[in-house]
Amino acid sequence: MCLHTLFGHTSTVRCMAMSGDTVISGSRDATLRMWNISTGVCTHILVGHLAAVRCVQYDGHKIVSGSYDYMVKVWDPVTSQCLHTLQGHTNRVYSLQFDGTHIVSGSLDTTIRVWNAESGHCLHTLVGHQSLTSGMELKKNILVSGNADSTIKVWDISSGHCLHTLQGSDKHQSAVTSLQFNDKFAITSSDDGTVKLWDIRTGDFIRNLVTLSSGGSGGVVWRVQCSEKKLVCAVGSRNGTEDTKLLVLDFDA
Repeated sequence: MCLHTLFGHTSTVRCMAMSGDTVISGSRDATLRMWNISTGVCTHILVGHLAAVRCVQYDGHKIVSGSYDYMVKVWDPVTSQCLHTLQGHTNRVYSLQFDGTHIVSGSLDTTIRVWNAESGHCLHTLVGHQSLTSGMELKKNILVSGNADSTIKVWDISSGHCLHTLQGSDKHQSAVTSLQFNDKFAITSSDDGTVKLWDIRTGDFIRNLVTLSSGGSGGVVWRVQCSEKKLVCAVGSRNGTEDTKLLVLDFDA
């Protein structure tokens, strides 16, 4: 049952983040909107970006947004005021992570920047990828980044050092589309139609979890979500070579 339909944005909604009964939406109309999902009411409109808002994070205390205007903004959700504008990227910002202390932004300029959320200062610029960082995950100062250059990197954001690059003869052959990791393993999906399992501590390839027969000719694994025992993969293609479907794998089977 649909509870509410939230109208207000004047162009495509590209990103969302939710905490409690509040959802934040970011749009190509260059604004963010705060909504109460219990009432369906828009409580604030955040204005300040100069181009499409591509990514957003919200922890219940601060809102962080990244935009095609090359900027990252930190907002107060109570007053809707912009607290910081983080400038340094030289191209569009596509991905964000926020743990309450650090903000991590990935850009088409090939760099990843680590910021102090309280002061707005840039702590580190992570250099090594060759293209767009499309997906990241941050846990306990360890960042795993997936890139359109087909590689995955493991970083220590406290030092700014790259710990591992997940590549070699078994690396992805096309852009990385999504990833997840824990303290032992990383699971990554790609435009090449595979899902791979890696040792996060050594950077070594373990095995392919999914290999589409149409991989390399159009088949894509768009997204992965996993728990300790299950893996769900969103599969499809750009040219009709693979049916759109979800694959569910059982690690215990």
